[in-house]
Amino acid sequence: MLARCMRYYAGWADKIHGLVVPADGAHHAQVLHEPVGVAGQIIPWNFPLLMFAWKVGPALACGNTVVLKTAEQTPLSALYVASLLHEAGLPDGVLNVISGFGPTAGAALCSHMGVDKLAFTGSTGTGQIVLELAARSNLKPVTLELGGKSPFIVMDDADVDQAVELAHQAVFFNQGQCCCAGSRTFVHERVYDEFVEKSKARAMKRVVGDPFRNGVEQGPQIDEEQFKKILRYVQSGVDSGATLLAGGDRAGNRGFYIQPTVFADAKDDMKIAREEIFGPVQTILKFSGVEEVIRRANASQYGLAAGVFTRSLDAANTLSRALRVGTVWVNCYDVFDAGIPFGGYKMSGVGREKGVYALRNYLQTKAVVTPIRGAAWL
Repeated sequence: MLARCMRYYAGWADKIHGLVVPADGAHHAQVLHEPVGVAGQIIPWNFPLLMFAWKVGPALACGNTVVLKTAEQTPLSALYVASLLHEAGLPDGVLNVISGFGPTAGAALCSHMGVDKLAFTGSTGTGQIVLELAARSNLKPVTLELGGKSPFIVMDDADVDQAVELAHQAVFFNQGQCCCAGSRTFVHERVYDEFVEKSKARAMKRVVGDPFRNGVEQGPQIDEEQFKKILRYVQSGVDSGATLLAGGDRAGNRGFYIQPTVFADAKDDMKIAREEIFGPVQTILKFSGVEEVIRRANASQYGLAAGVFTRSLDAANTLSRALRVGTVWVNCYDVFDAGIPFGGYKMSGVGREKGVYALRNYLQTKAVVTPIRGAAWL
């Protein structure tokens, strides 16, 4: 995926052009698209290679230089890819990778008066700090790809077995450490009981262990801090009255492994149904109609993504247009082609990554107007 994304933006490098605008009177008006300058970029730990490509690819294609800060949990992969880019002939000083912590290296990058643009992927809380630091310094523009609490909606006409598997992968992929995880599973009341039982069985079959071994589906959480945070959310779900169907504790007695966890009978006001857990925890909620599930799915501070599972084209169209999210996957999930834009509504972010839309983040628009004298036509 990293190579695919870099090739995609390499293809854009010689196709970025301006416009000639018809202007009133004897004037020639052209619009230039210029590199924004120095792009400061901060990437997260959950997909350190792919996030590198999403940031660096469009920035370089538009002719910018880059200062990229890695997450302190995953500093090595970006450094290695940067070394490969230099080996391939990238000039010195174009791509600069720094390692460090957010409050020091990250804050310095966000506040630096020589940085012309910021792009950040991470939590919503940290994104707010990035935006504030940018505003307090030189008012540099900011692209943010932040958190989510994405709904996965299973309609009453769904093939339950397929829906269970897709919903399972939507939330448990990458140990649940995914900003667009389908962590609010809304299931129509007509298929709810069957879906719940099969989701429990699927979670209990999920293989947890060393991710370098064949057949293992789920590895450890990133670190102890995240491990403990997820278990606090699990306890909150139990305390608030949700039905714990599977998991709910650590897996094994060493390492940061957590059992695949499934809650049923959850309510919208529970923390496990409102806040981003970033772990292997599925929260299942019951609904009875389309209008109801639209209202409840949209009643969130987040708006990153959503999944819709249905045989009905009408239901798919209605939900796709009504859900206030940046991506709606219909009868699929986590499809990340380099050309498909990705980003969120509301507190899930500002701007879009990937596709032609990401180029806009790294270009300035300049109008150049000159008089025309003795023109044969206007």
